[in-house]
Amino acid sequence: MSTTRPTSRSATVLAPALAAGALAVLVAALALTVTRGGTLGNSRPLHGWYLADLGLFALAVALLRRVPARQVAGLVLVGSVAVAATGLLAPPRTSDDVYRYVWDGRVQAAGISPYRYAPDDPPLVRLRDPALFPPESSCTAWNERRTATGSCTHINRPAVHTIYPPVAEFWFLGLHMAGGTVRTAQVGGALLAVATTGALLLIRRQDWRAGLWGWFPGIAIWSVNDAHVDTLGALLLVVALGLAARRQAVAGGVALGAAIATKLLPGLALPGAMSGVLARRPRPRDLVLPCSALAAFVLAYLPYVLASGTGVIGYLPGYLREEGYEDGQIARFGLLRLVFPAGWAPYAAALVLAVVVLYVLRRGDPARPWGGALLVTGTALLLVAPAYPWYGLLVVALAALDGRWEWLAVPAAGQALYLLGGDAQQPAYAAALAVVLVGVVVRRLRSVAMVVPS
Repeated sequence: MSTTRPTSRSATVLAPALAAGALAVLVAALALTVTRGGTLGNSRPLHGWYLADLGLFALAVALLRRVPARQVAGLVLVGSVAVAATGLLAPPRTSDDVYRYVWDGRVQAAGISPYRYAPDDPPLVRLRDPALFPPESSCTAWNERRTATGSCTHINRPAVHTIYPPVAEFWFLGLHMAGGTVRTAQVGGALLAVATTGALLLIRRQDWRAGLWGWFPGIAIWSVNDAHVDTLGALLLVVALGLAARRQAVAGGVALGAAIATKLLPGLALPGAMSGVLARRPRPRDLVLPCSALAAFVLAYLPYVLASGTGVIGYLPGYLREEGYEDGQIARFGLLRLVFPAGWAPYAAALVLAVVVLYVLRRGDPARPWGGALLVTGTALLLVAPAYPWYGLLVVALAALDGRWEWLAVPAAGQALYLLGGDAQQPAYAAALAVVLVGVVVRRLRSVAMVVPS
């Protein structure tokens, strides 16, 4: 059965035109979403806009698949730039994390470790300005809160130390040196998003699958408008897996270690980077990639450890307790709580994830490490059911590498939970799991149909 794309004149002309038209409508819808769709303080208008954006994205990618291969890369890249640009049309609408990024960069530029003090602490008062600490404010906006001293700030959790790992902190310092504003961070997010699209096109040889990342609506919202540093982690992870697929273990390990030192979550991709290692007798060189990753991770932390000691842990333990990751609180493990008591859910999650990791290490394809990385990362998010959709940026990048669009339902579930609240956790993630399973079944049926003789 031939898989060659049609090369007729109609396909050459019509298919790109239709895909470009759908892309233009998607970009217009995203622009309206960002400028008129509401904010986290008034999220109801976003519900309809997000659904429309998702539908238009699905249509645009479906049409992209019919575009002749030689025209795909240019169209995907242009679309990626356009989608990212829509996120620059307004200040952050649904997250205030970027204000902490700006603050951490400013603190480092002043020669102070970002792990040493909380924004509320008196030694940092001299670094305050109206952009982060608005004067004479009623402090009632969705992205404002009171500090311990009664002043108002855009920085979330101003009484606690930063939670971000060192490569993220390097990025924040770089943003400060480039301008040190929220707009600077948004532009940085746009550059990272487009760079990730470029990396995907290079690794997958200019394949349409890069559009799953570059045109995904969450890129405009999470990567650019809200400027989440998770995009940097996604870019480094894509590079790491691309290098691993080419058996460049040292470089791939360094890139993976840097990704983990950006947001920790990319550590879930390590089994994927070592896909199939247990399918044969282990060899010493199998340790090169994980050891390189560990070395890069440790070296990234070293200057901050020397400056702040154990303070580099920051607010991470408090965050885990607050979010319900430690003890199976009602806040997390929604799907598992349908089967197990809440107190058992973390252990059940660990067991399921361990089985998936073992499967990837034994059965994964080392030529396609992103397949195993997607399976482990996507499974982990389904099990934990986070309320922050930008955690799913890793899944979007991995889905674009592997072409398994069904996994995009996982970050979509996170977005639904983020907007609708805790009651939506189980139905949202159950729907995501159903979509993933349907995708698996459909692919299996197609593979069987392809090998059955006619």
